Amino acid sequence: MIQLQNIEKVYRTDTIETLAINNISLHVAQAEFLSIMGPSGCGKSTLLNIMGLLDEPSSGSLRIDGQEVSNYPDRKLAAFRNEKLGFIFQSYHLINDLRVLDNVELPLLYRSASAAERSRLAAEALEKVGLSNRLKHFPTQLSGGQRQRVAIARAIVGKPRIILADEPTGNLDSAMGNEIMQILMDLNKYDGSTIVMVTHDEQMALKTHRLVRLFDGSQVL
Repeated sequence: MIQLQNIEKVYRTDTIETLAINNISLHVAQAEFLSIMGPSGCGKSTLLNIMGLLDEPSSGSLRIDGQEVSNYPDRKLAAFRNEKLGFIFQSYHLINDLRVLDNVELPLLYRSASAAERSRLAAEALEKVGLSNRLKHFPTQLSGGQRQRVAIARAIVGKPRIILADEPTGNLDSAMGNEIMQILMDLNKYDGSTIVMVTHDEQMALKTHRLVRLFDGSQVL
């Protein structure tokens, strides 16, 4: 589902060059749940952003769902990302001035769905994460765990084949973290979602199918 071959990412300024990702080759199978661990600054989020087409590699090739996407123009890349990928972030990235239902609908605004269809799909996604009774609430009226459930609903509303999660349990206590992890595991098991998760939590990582460790931009396991 995701194939990275000899991926490098270098950040350059006038005076310094930083190698963030060093020659990583990694294949993620369809319906696999992969976790990525490593110390802060080791390149985890950079690698996830490259997989999510939010950042470009300096060299190497990237295939997603069988398509070579490294050289896609911006418009085609954005459409591909909207269709194939769902994103979950540690800090939720919800818009506080929008109701829960409206937040979840956001990815569908870039598609040709009608308003009624967007509302129906958003309500279905919220029901899947156990928040069908919070459609008209605002994010500020929810707990951290509930806000992350809204973020998951937003990630899955467009029925993407791949979900990329950057520290999805990082801002939550252990009980809420386990609940969010169970939702992700259910999406993987029952919906066949391919999931790549960056985490600092070893216990969460051990619940996934496979663990990849990074250190100083290189894969060490």
